[in-house]
Amino acid sequence: RSDYIVTKDEVYGYAHHWLSTALQLECAGRKCTTSVLWRVLLLAAARVVSLGAICRDLANAPSHETVRSALHSTLPCVTELERRLNLALATELPKGLRRKPRMIAIDLTAVPYYGQPCSDPKELFRGKAKAGTTRFHAYATAIVVHKGQRFTLAVTRVEQNEKMHDVVQRLLQIVARQEIKIRFLLLDKAFFSFRVLHDLKQAGHGYIIPTALRGRKPKYKKKPTGLRAIARKATGYYIHRMTGQVGRVKQSIQLTICVSSKTYTYRKTGKRHYKKLPFAVYRVRRSPSQIRETYRLRFGIETSYRQMNQARSRTCSRSPAIPLLHFSIGLVLRNAAVLLHFKLN
Repeated sequence: RSDYIVTKDEVYGYAHHWLSTALQLECAGRKCTTSVLWRVLLLAAARVVSLGAICRDLANAPSHETVRSALHSTLPCVTELERRLNLALATELPKGLRRKPRMIAIDLTAVPYYGQPCSDPKELFRGKAKAGTTRFHAYATAIVVHKGQRFTLAVTRVEQNEKMHDVVQRLLQIVARQEIKIRFLLLDKAFFSFRVLHDLKQAGHGYIIPTALRGRKPKYKKKPTGLRAIARKATGYYIHRMTGQVGRVKQSIQLTICVSSKTYTYRKTGKRHYKKLPFAVYRVRRSPSQIRETYRLRFGIETSYRQMNQARSRTCSRSPAIPLLHFSIGLVLRNAAVLLHFKLN
């Protein structure tokens, strides 16, 4: 039906069923029962406010302290909570996702945090200043694009000084348990490292990753070398040898670098600009322009984050489990809305 409107009750029903079945929270309080706790959590996510604001505005609602105590007493440890939240994301996926291999986009997002760590300094991810802080709760997600709809398949926490190849391996293991076949991966530039490229090649997964031009720039009147030299070449494919360590063993891998290009209008001056775009490509046979356009599909994950933030309740809790719960509830609400659109269109 082209005139069907997705209602809030339908999205709430799907999200409540998925979350309550996977997380299995049990509140035995007199005022704050399990159903009341889920209503407060989902309403806070829908209004993008804190639990305290919801408890203050709702009539006959338990106090904020009662809800906070019930939530902290029923939540499992962070590792177990992450496992259950991934079950909630995969409760009801479209059957079409499992019929043939799909493109999987992996990205890293950071939620600003302004306090101190709860028990371990590694809980907080340190990065460039954003929104007045350099401390974040960082999460990596794997999203599949199917008929224009983006489904979140997996989410995992990223701690300080954690290696990116461990993060990618955890996400791929979660995707494999959901029986989703991988056509190739679209990864962010933050994942461009020797170990990530080595592990993906060993596992046989194709990928498209923008190359990170690290290191010093060449001095005056000296030609650049390595990836910087390839990035300046004409559009086409080139071979580059990359060395690194796997454990204590020094190894090298052969990379296929695709140099693409684009022209765009610089908004400040209104003039046309020309830019080179180098990508590391493996097991993807397409022209340089097609590689560029294919990688543009990954930017849909940024839209997913924006929509998730429109359904993520606010918190200042020091416990890493609470921000993870609110972040994942936003992803589950978004998955429920996408599933309804997919079924009705």
